[in-house]
Amino acid sequence: MSDVAFDPLIHAPHRLQICAILDTVDKTEFALLRERLDVSESVLSKQVKALEDAGYVKVTKATRAGRVRSWAAFTKAGRAAYRDHVAALRAIVG
Repeated sequence: MSDVAFDPLIHAPHRLQICAILDTVDKTEFALLRERLDVSESVLSKQVKALEDAGYVKVTKATRAGRVRSWAAFTKAGRAAYRDHVAALRAIVG
């Protein structure tokens, strides 16, 4: 197998979906992630927290229209880890 890294943290289904979405944008609001994954806020928060603790995702909060909104974005390390993981998956199936 190649030198690219299969990442078990990213591989969990919800986290893999989160990473796939984040790879296509600069940042995204939690509400969009929750809608796309069709999960509860607590499930989403837990999955994003795992990625944040690994240094893969940065979460920011802002108040808009009187409501606190949370945004998630890849860190440079997170985007690299995700792309390496995808490359490892391709190597496995290729």
